[in-house]
Amino acid sequence: MTLARPTRATTARAPRRAPADLPFVFADRGLAQALAAERDEPAWLRQERLAAFAAFDSLPVESNQLYTPYIDLRAADLFAVRPYIRTASASASSPDALAVAVPAGTSGLIELDEDGVSLIGLSEAARARGVVLETFGSALARDTAAFRAELEGGALLLASDKLAMLTRAFWSQGVRLVIPDGVALDEPFVLRWAAGASDRALLTRTFVRLGKGAKVALVEDLGPSRRPAAASAIGGQSLFAGTLEIHLAADAELRVASIQDFGPTQIVLQHRQAAIGAGANLHWALAQLGGRLVRSRVDNRLDGDRSSVEQVEIVFGANDQLFDLTSYTRHVGRDTTGNLLSKGVLIDAARTYMKGMITIDKTAVGTDSFLGEFGMNLSKKTRSVAIPSLEIDQPDCRRAAHSSSVGPIDETQLFYLESRGIPPDEARKFIVLGFLEPVVARVPLDDERERLRGLLEAKWNAGLEGAAAA
Repeated sequence: MTLARPTRATTARAPRRAPADLPFVFADRGLAQALAAERDEPAWLRQERLAAFAAFDSLPVESNQLYTPYIDLRAADLFAVRPYIRTASASASSPDALAVAVPAGTSGLIELDEDGVSLIGLSEAARARGVVLETFGSALARDTAAFRAELEGGALLLASDKLAMLTRAFWSQGVRLVIPDGVALDEPFVLRWAAGASDRALLTRTFVRLGKGAKVALVEDLGPSRRPAAASAIGGQSLFAGTLEIHLAADAELRVASIQDFGPTQIVLQHRQAAIGAGANLHWALAQLGGRLVRSRVDNRLDGDRSSVEQVEIVFGANDQLFDLTSYTRHVGRDTTGNLLSKGVLIDAARTYMKGMITIDKTAVGTDSFLGEFGMNLSKKTRSVAIPSLEIDQPDCRRAAHSSSVGPIDETQLFYLESRGIPPDEARKFIVLGFLEPVVARVPLDDERERLRGLLEAKWNAGLEGAAAA
């Protein structure tokens, strides 16, 4: 006689997500159609969204097989998020209740909080020189033909990048900054995005166009929403997906400083793309501090002869933050120059992937290009991966080099400072903050530069307090 085993009720186990599985389901054809219909967009824009969705739907999350094993989106849970559909429109060039006198030391200012525009304005000097600062909604209403020429076909966005196509298809808010030929302004433009409402997704695009010989600076400030409802909400994560699409005409010069300090439940997907004309210069200074998971990509295309790009990016990760950063620089013109540097400091159980690729086309005779990636791990649970790469089709180069290292604080530096009477914790702080200073020094606005230094020091102090408590 055999005894039947008693059966126990079991709960179906939720399927495990693969590291590269997208953590949301809102991005479908219906959303692309709803955005166009609810906003009363023209037929060409509806088709633009649907074409972008088709590209998004067919692409892998990472097209470069070299970097595929380093995708990890499992910390993101955005299945409950709802994207914004309708968003506010505003222009600094027309009478508007939001228009303000910009603070001293700035050429223009626009502040956006979630789906709304808080304020917008241009200095008298910028307005007199024909500078345009407006939202996409205002651009569509004011000059449809010019806006269509910039937007249709994906503009500068890389057609092979899935997350770039996500924003191209489903953006709800955008900012457009146009600097005419020959305009040179010493004071920077300030662009502030605030987001973080629980279970909401904000998808944004920013166009920056500089005419021939134009020279300006842009400060991008990304931080938590200031809306009381967003700040006090208790719920799930939120998504900020944003692009910054730059076109520099011949002999133009742009300095971009970006400070990202979103809240701890924010998932951040960023794509920055630049086309750099003959003799033009682009300077990036990027700081990544906030967010739960940050996936960022920068693409520089040096099309014109004698064009150059300088890029410095820093990360300060704590707790269980994950930063996934990729930089691509493509040399097309002759005698082009690229100098890229990524640095990451990690405490607690934070992780960072720093990946980069320099591509030198056959046409790029006389290229000078360098890529450096350096990580500083301050606890045993941190993990930092650095993968610099080169692809060279033109042997006639001035320089094509990369370098990388990952490790703890240099003990010889620590010994030197302690031998001068500096306490160990203070010595470590000096070394860490000095390691990150290359980005801080490049921020063109005094108040923002000091704010970044304060954010870095506060994060260091919080790490010390956490270590002491443990």
